[in-house]
Amino acid sequence: MKLKFGRNIVSVEEARLLLAKHAAPLGVERIGLAAAFGRRLAVDVHADHAVPHFRRSGVDGYAVRAADIAEATPEAPAQLRVVEHIPSGTMPQLAIQPGTCARIMTGAPVPDGADAVVMLEMTDGVEAEAATRVWVKKNVEAGSNITPIAGEIATGEQLLACGTRIGPGEAAILATFGCAEVPVYRKPVVAIFSTGAELLGIDAPLEPGKIRNSNSYMLAAQVEAAGGTAMVRPALSDDPAEVEAALREILPAVDLVVTSGGVSVGDYDVLVGVFERFDGELLFNKVAMRPGTPTSAALWNGKLLLALSGNPGASFVGFELFAKPVIDWMLGGGEPNALQQSALLDVDYNKPSAYPRYVRGTRTVVDGIVRVKPAGIDKSSIMVSIKDADCLIYLPAGGQGFPRGELVTVYPTGGSR
Repeated sequence: MKLKFGRNIVSVEEARLLLAKHAAPLGVERIGLAAAFGRRLAVDVHADHAVPHFRRSGVDGYAVRAADIAEATPEAPAQLRVVEHIPSGTMPQLAIQPGTCARIMTGAPVPDGADAVVMLEMTDGVEAEAATRVWVKKNVEAGSNITPIAGEIATGEQLLACGTRIGPGEAAILATFGCAEVPVYRKPVVAIFSTGAELLGIDAPLEPGKIRNSNSYMLAAQVEAAGGTAMVRPALSDDPAEVEAALREILPAVDLVVTSGGVSVGDYDVLVGVFERFDGELLFNKVAMRPGTPTSAALWNGKLLLALSGNPGASFVGFELFAKPVIDWMLGGGEPNALQQSALLDVDYNKPSAYPRYVRGTRTVVDGIVRVKPAGIDKSSIMVSIKDADCLIYLPAGGQGFPRGELVTVYPTGGSR
């Protein structure tokens, strides 16, 4: 089967659907909470106790009976007898009776008999352990500055859903409920190959007509930012048999293979030759997009192989559109467009296209409005502008270009949000 020129085109959305069929969450592993940041939960988490599990003071002040200070004013403060000091982490020893109160710290348990906490700033008194009197200058309602039992979380309440990414708030919840070890989906191991006889190692001296292999390390950084584990492999030649042998050798050790180069229509585009002779399933080999139209994907021995363009700009875009969601699906994630945003185009873009275009962009916020513009020269062969890109600007096909001020969709890249 000759694939170089006989290609059936699919949309970006269709290509993603084809990939999603073969990108299920990986196995589950238990890791320490401190190592789980950025990972996705493999189970639902429910509360096995209430939060708080005692009536908790929200301020430094005095635990009182609201009825005892109902008439308190700065001119006629209510005088109360201090019967106890309650630091955080200690349990009250005495109940509050009429005319008494307890000095209390933020987070400490509120004693029985008290139904409010008065802020320290609303009182006059002697700041000392031995102080026995306090004057309250303002009344408060019952319940003021007290979080009741289960005021935050009730026993049995679902706290986190399976697939939730663990960030600061999620880590706090897991720690609160004693989850020292957390079941998470295993990180996918991603092998990265670049192809081409022109490629040198990054530590090699330059030679005429050759370039250092930058794509592999760009892709490795993208893999890590997406939550995977990158395995950079030596660059491959333009010999289909050698490439096929290298791919067969690595497949059992990884969850996904990403290649760069060799997918276009040139005489030395080796991945096309591999796809013509291999015994896997070709998912697609042409996508309606710029850059990266010849982006291809296959299923080989149960593993996904994603073949990206060798141009650095196209390789970067192809990874963000296809490899990034595949990794997220393997991690237990969901909708790849969940983070898309709207922004105003900050420059005229007079470059119509027969296919939807994904332009490397840079966002700024001006007067509360997100604006975006291309991150330097927008050519697939240009590498240097990738460092300035924090999103892809989606520009639909057709038309005469897009004027400044047009509302466009952007997709954050790398680890940006």
